[in-house]
Amino acid sequence: MFAVLANMFTWWSSATIGTLWTIGRLGKFVGSDEFGNKYYEARDTKESYGDKKRRFVIYKGYADASKIPPDWHGWMHYVYDTPPSDTPLPRKSWEQPHMPNMSGTPLAQYPKGSLNAQTDRQKSTGDYEAWKP
Repeated sequence: MFAVLANMFTWWSSATIGTLWTIGRLGKFVGSDEFGNKYYEARDTKESYGDKKRRFVIYKGYADASKIPPDWHGWMHYVYDTPPSDTPLPRKSWEQPHMPNMSGTPLAQYPKGSLNAQTDRQKSTGDYEAWKP
């Protein structure tokens, strides 16, 4: 019961019923990525932006835009006309696997000396002289 209500009123953990209904009515399935995200494109340009068909993504799990791989990001932003499911981009040897965006979470990284960092700041060495107006 709770899952049904949560799906009706929350958008951050999965697609809402209204989103699923709209995409089911207007879109056609184009493909999915390695994270389980599903990509759709409008069937016609009637509900789109000028001559470009509108494109949609339904995230698997938590909605985080950084979960879209670079090749699908390019397709979503009209850099590529064909989806990566039809013509995948070659992977470079220096590319690293995806890491989620941890900003705003307890796992966020802070620069050395930050007040939010969990480490102690380095003591001054005596070469610092405070400014006095």
